[in-house]
Amino acid sequence: MARTSSSTLTESLDSGPAAAATHIIDRLLAGFDGSVAVRLWNGVTHYFGPNPPAFTLVFHSAAVLRELVLRRSPIPLADAYFHGRLDVEGDLYAALRLKRHFQHLVLTGRERAGMFVDALRLLLTPTRHEALGEVRTARRFTHDHTPDSDRAAISHHYDVSNEFYQLFLDERMVYSCAYFRSPEQTLEQAQANKLDHICRKLRLQPGERLLDVGCGWGALAIWAAKQYGVHVHGITLSQRQLELGRARVAAAGLEDRVTLELRDYRALEGEGVYDKVSSVGMFEHVGLANLPVYHATVHRVLKPNGLFLNHGISHEEEGWHRDSVDSAFINRYVFPDGELDMVSNVQRSMERAHFEIHDVENLRPHYALTLRHWVQRLEHHHEQALQHVSEATYRVWRLYMAASAAEFESGGTAIYQILASRRPDARPYGSPVPLTREDLYDPKKTC
Repeated sequence: MARTSSSTLTESLDSGPAAAATHIIDRLLAGFDGSVAVRLWNGVTHYFGPNPPAFTLVFHSAAVLRELVLRRSPIPLADAYFHGRLDVEGDLYAALRLKRHFQHLVLTGRERAGMFVDALRLLLTPTRHEALGEVRTARRFTHDHTPDSDRAAISHHYDVSNEFYQLFLDERMVYSCAYFRSPEQTLEQAQANKLDHICRKLRLQPGERLLDVGCGWGALAIWAAKQYGVHVHGITLSQRQLELGRARVAAAGLEDRVTLELRDYRALEGEGVYDKVSSVGMFEHVGLANLPVYHATVHRVLKPNGLFLNHGISHEEEGWHRDSVDSAFINRYVFPDGELDMVSNVQRSMERAHFEIHDVENLRPHYALTLRHWVQRLEHHHEQALQHVSEATYRVWRLYMAASAAEFESGGTAIYQILASRRPDARPYGSPVPLTREDLYDPKKTC
């Protein structure tokens, strides 16, 4: 049972709805493995757990509790947080543990009926909250992954504002998992580590041609051209990324070695054009049904024995179930057409496209660290962020990245770098990689 403390506002409100709200939160938080406080719109605060609360849920609207009863999903809580009907004070990561609690909460038929009656008693309860701006949702996307649909989906996520992304990314604006040699390393150093780790895995050599699929703001293209002397062609579907990426290439004096363009991967021309291909944080947007086309396209433009590094997120369940909580949240608010699968299925698709897999590395702990850095930086630049986006959009990104960090930490999602090569038509053929991985960690090659 919750411990309760009341404010002076309590007596001015009807005790019926207040009692109903108390009954609901008592049932919903029964058995929660943690300590939490809940402050209602009437000023009453309820405390759960044996220790001081790690966080406080502040309900400004009874409608949030009502939705939670009717749907019993974390989605109403997330939507209420974005729109200012709910606030989280204290440790956001501790609050995110409620997601798993609600998903596994078991109620008797009598308890469910009682909660439904209590929810009806909240219908006329007043609401106190201020609008925080519009939340962009992506309900129009159908996951058909046509070129037009994919362009719109990428624009929804990446064209928010270059200035907004600069507030939480590293100085090179790398929007993918970093590579930490120790947890104490800075984000800047860890992202430099990642860029070099990819280049080493690809065994880049001066004069080679590298294709970067989903080049973002050009960080990997610039690094590979500057540090390894290769010629890089990067493609993206984001107009804003392209504009800033080209400006950064020009500022680095690399226009003779780096070209960036707005192009769908399916529109790539030629066969055996590139010595190496990288794809970092892009294939999540391809769609599971399109993985064969994606891998076949990369295979076609890559030279025989050429290396392909695919860096992308996977999850622990097979297939992409759009009605699940995680899928619904990601597709509605963050990545409209994003789809994930088990890493084994990704590898199977690569092998069916006649790639030979040489190396698979799981960077799951690295992404958890990366996301925590991003959240901390975004929170630090809260006021600056509001110059570019609404408070509601800020909250979407804060919650999305914090929830993603928690998911990587729990093992629900992971991220893999898969290094493969295009099999030559003739056999026997030599290996495109050394016999060991020692060259990846040779300190003499550190840039």
